[in-house]
Amino acid sequence: MSSHINDSYKENPPWLFNGQLQTIIPGFFRQVDGVQYSRERLELADGDFVDLDWVKQGNNKLVILLHGLEGNSTRQYMLSPAKYFAQHGWDILAFNCRSCSEEINRNFQLYYHGEVEDLKQVVDHATSDNTYNEIVLSGYSMGGAMLSKYLSVYAGRIPSEIKCGISFSAPFDLEESIKYVEMPGNFIYHKMFRSRLKKKIIQKDKQFPGRLEIDKIDNYPKWRDFDAAFSAPINGFSHVDDFYYAAACKNYLHDLDTPLLIVMAKNDPIISTTCIPMELCKRHPKIRFEITGNGGHVGYTLPGKSYNWMDLRALEFAENLI
Repeated sequence: MSSHINDSYKENPPWLFNGQLQTIIPGFFRQVDGVQYSRERLELADGDFVDLDWVKQGNNKLVILLHGLEGNSTRQYMLSPAKYFAQHGWDILAFNCRSCSEEINRNFQLYYHGEVEDLKQVVDHATSDNTYNEIVLSGYSMGGAMLSKYLSVYAGRIPSEIKCGISFSAPFDLEESIKYVEMPGNFIYHKMFRSRLKKKIIQKDKQFPGRLEIDKIDNYPKWRDFDAAFSAPINGFSHVDDFYYAAACKNYLHDLDTPLLIVMAKNDPIISTTCIPMELCKRHPKIRFEITGNGGHVGYTLPGKSYNWMDLRALEFAENLI
């Protein structure tokens, strides 16, 4: 495919004049109404579960939506494409990662940027009854990284109904993106992510006493140390370097054989171009990589609209491939 500047996003409100505001204001204050999910619990092969939120309208096209770190199907950036795609003749499946559907999961393992086995089971479930002729995966932040790794790891074995992947504001290198989250100007994201993960880790300690040094949970101001003590072992890794390697979808992207749209904003406060394998994206025949001037981190507000620019771009890319 190709790599280029996408200048079609030009409608950012003037009062959202930088990447921080373009990220924070939609994330905290935007409301999306009119999406009525129907929940299904999918039992996983290892005895755990994930909750799937559907909008079924009898269509033969399905978009599977993947949320960001500590997100879920009710985040505005998930509700927005759910509503928009549904209005344009698609069914919706919003995938909640383990522990992200307001109920803690059963097993010790949580989820992370490189966890693709659960996504595989979700995709296999969605294709099991031959309801859908075309399926698109659309992910936001962490969700974009997850689907990109899934499409790469399972290249050649992906159900034929899967037509493409779409990734917005995704950290293709988790360790590199952590450097930006830890910058002084990003304290709000640092505090938010850490506090939410801390609550879940405390719950895991109650479920599985003695497996974590929970008394030290506030002793790690640096993300790498926190991940070494908690994120890595919870997700089955003995060393944090192995965890970061598995969480970086850039390490797997060369095997991709499904069309993939990757979009990021120049002013994204969390993800920079150093988090993206730029040269690989430029030369890979299946990747279309686009950089916008504005948009922040999964922001892309359109004033006065019930949808955002990501919804427009995702639907355009998907329907041009079908």
